[in-house]
Amino acid sequence: MSNIDLDILIKLGISAIFGLIIGLERELKRKPVGLKTSLVISVVSCLLTIVSIQSAYMFPKSDEVKITMDPLRLAAQIVSGIGFLGAGVILRRGNDSISGLTTAAMIWGAAGIGIAVGAGFYFEAFAGVALLIISVELVPFLMKIFGPKQLREKEIMLQLFIRDQAQIDKAISFLLEKKYIIRRLRIKDLDNGDHLVQILVAVDYREKTTDVYLVVSDIEGVKKVEIESIS
Repeated sequence: MSNIDLDILIKLGISAIFGLIIGLERELKRKPVGLKTSLVISVVSCLLTIVSIQSAYMFPKSDEVKITMDPLRLAAQIVSGIGFLGAGVILRRGNDSISGLTTAAMIWGAAGIGIAVGAGFYFEAFAGVALLIISVELVPFLMKIFGPKQLREKEIMLQLFIRDQAQIDKAISFLLEKKYIIRRLRIKDLDNGDHLVQILVAVDYREKTTDVYLVVSDIEGVKKVEIESIS
């Protein structure tokens, strides 16, 4: 085995390890793109980068025909092409919230790590993986402790089914008394005479969703409660 072949195998192996780290983080959070997808993206990006660089110097030089190639032409196409895969994991939920943006960014990051390793930037790739994991794991945790109030809140969607129209204002006042921040409010009349009150509230991240459910269930006039944690 030549030194060139060994170098390629080392690059692919390092890229696979870094892709494994990124994929494992997504897998532990039960995200759509997990271990296998991140591995494939990282390894194939590395492979295409190696092919792009190596093929640029494969053609013999001639006085009659001069062939010039950009060594990173394929790598440039990876960066733009990976966006189609990332777009597939961005979802819009029924409550108008958007999910999957971090996962899409991690897909792009896995491709970037593969390109960096394929081009021989091992230290830069290692630093990139470390910063990625710190960004999605450690920084949000620290922000919840030391960050501004807005970053120490989580959003919960409440759906209250109320029969008496006069009780709607009382229910909203009760939530405000509990120091819940109302972000969005929607009231809809149902065919059976009930009123559906959809309220997006922000509460302290330490407060359990079940505790919020118990509090809201005790509001006078509320027949039924549906609750969903947004963040």
